[in-house]
Amino acid sequence: MSPPEKKRLAVWKFASCDGCQLSLLDCEDELLAVSDAIDIVNFPEATRRFEPGPYDLSLVEGSVTTAHDAERIRQVREESRYLVTIGACATAGGIQALRNFRDAEVREMASVVYASPDYLDTLETSTPIAQHVPVDFELRGCPINKRQLVEVILAFLHRRKPNVASHSVCVECKLRGNVCVMTAHGTPCLGPVTHAGCNAICPAYDRGCYGCFGPMETPNTTSLAKQWAALGASSDDIKRAFRSYNGYAEAFRQESERHEPDE
Repeated sequence: MSPPEKKRLAVWKFASCDGCQLSLLDCEDELLAVSDAIDIVNFPEATRRFEPGPYDLSLVEGSVTTAHDAERIRQVREESRYLVTIGACATAGGIQALRNFRDAEVREMASVVYASPDYLDTLETSTPIAQHVPVDFELRGCPINKRQLVEVILAFLHRRKPNVASHSVCVECKLRGNVCVMTAHGTPCLGPVTHAGCNAICPAYDRGCYGCFGPMETPNTTSLAKQWAALGASSDDIKRAFRSYNGYAEAFRQESERHEPDE
């Protein structure tokens, strides 16, 4: 009896820092355990090997910032049975999406950073993958949680729903036995509106959550912003807090725009 055919896994990079791909490389023992069932046929961060599609599952890191990438993600989607975006760049546009909030043209901003901006070929905005093609699942984080990643890979290869918790960082704080930094110390914290996945690492060290895992399901950002204001945070403080790694995620973007100064 011949062994079952391996599932074909591809990993794709768009505009990003590669941190989420490194999270996959960090899954050494976990990947070895499923190596008999998975064949990684494209993963530029780890190997030069490349095989054309179709693919059973594609993992996509990074945002779309060029016309070339806008076309490339459509090709990836066509060749993939399932497509999962991983990390803040792919799910929310990433830190580079901060340029979406500026009135200045990209060329003007690039001239401040690059010695020869004429060599750049980029769009005016940085946008998440889901704005360009249908996405089967979004795994948030900056970077992603490797255990969540392994769960998502196995879930899609076995055609089941990923078992990734949808609650906030506050639940992780309770599970760790952390004292609430907002209640006990008056420290502004994004934990109540942020997706779980980091194991509440910042509150565990008496720091407020920075929102690295993006908005949780149905976050009440307006209520949290009012609590921040009661703690003494200015509108500018609140706006900047929501405009970080996941600043272009809809819930965070809308809340930050509420704190724009009146014209």
